[in-house]
Amino acid sequence: MDTPYIKIDEEIARANIARMQAIANQKGVQLRPHIKTHKSPEIANWQLEAGAIGVTVAKVSEAEVMIKQGITNLFIAYPIVTKTKIKRVLELNTKSELIVAVDSEVGAQLLSEMAREAGQTVTVRLEVDTGLRRTGVRLDRLSSVASSIHALPNLVLQGIFTFKGAIIEGKATLDTDGAGIEEAQLLAQYEAALLAEGMEIDIVSAGSSPTAVSVADAKTVDEIRPGTYVFNDAMQMKLGLCTEAQCAAKVVVTVVSAPEDNMVVIDGGSKTFATDVQPNQSPLNLKGFGQVVGYPEAVFERMNEEHGVIVFQKNHGLKVGDQLEVIPNHICSTVNLHNRMFLKRTNDEGLSEVIVEARGCLQ
Repeated sequence: MDTPYIKIDEEIARANIARMQAIANQKGVQLRPHIKTHKSPEIANWQLEAGAIGVTVAKVSEAEVMIKQGITNLFIAYPIVTKTKIKRVLELNTKSELIVAVDSEVGAQLLSEMAREAGQTVTVRLEVDTGLRRTGVRLDRLSSVASSIHALPNLVLQGIFTFKGAIIEGKATLDTDGAGIEEAQLLAQYEAALLAEGMEIDIVSAGSSPTAVSVADAKTVDEIRPGTYVFNDAMQMKLGLCTEAQCAAKVVVTVVSAPEDNMVVIDGGSKTFATDVQPNQSPLNLKGFGQVVGYPEAVFERMNEEHGVIVFQKNHGLKVGDQLEVIPNHICSTVNLHNRMFLKRTNDEGLSEVIVEARGCLQ
């Protein structure tokens, strides 16, 4: 096969799916995985078949792809605040069990007005900030914002949700257990504040791949929404959440030049590998842009658009034309650079193509 391409080991991916589902079942929480990692209805269906209650998406266009392929229990975990996107949401609302994120009175008001005009009721969740300082209502404004949304016609405020990741007291950390514990504690504070205002909350939703297990342990959330766990990557390995053997996705590349005994150039650069998780950044301090399989001492040192440079501590013994496999630092953004992935199916020696159907869904 021509390189570069992403190879997915189905057996490893399904084992990862089964492992997270078993954890959710054991902890008594629902699993609603985020499709941002694989962007594939086929792989989403593996997760649903294993027991996931539904899927999470970030954009309306991702929801449209999933619904078109028959996946109809969806949470759009992103504020929808424009008329054009709300119009699309209302169209999807007639075809699915749809939940929509809100994080402001302004966005919720527009959604309410357009839902009323369409004769629809929309289920919403209020995003709360638990330390990432991104979208989400802060605790000091929670009561006023939630009360306003709760009073709006044609909206049903189902619950609250957050995304926090490996953050403690607003700072990145390798202590994923501590991050999950803090996330659960903060969500409990938010829920208590709403209950004190007389607002019943049916769903408290949390948990990225780094914090999903520890936040579920706290017994204060109803749902977790990890994404990366399905494939894993170098970042998850550094966080101690998986081993190399549990990384289902690898980028296959070809050595196109070997100008030095301790250096090769591969046919994968920044148009093949994501660059959003940079090396040598605290607290991960990753070495290079990915882990070269079979060469633990190698460092994927730098990239241009179409070239990647890998350096070795000793004579690498590689020839022009040899192939290598690289576990990228961040698999989610890497997948979004590719039109297709290739599955190594269980009990099948060949590879089969899977279109990344939600690739580039930005709107």
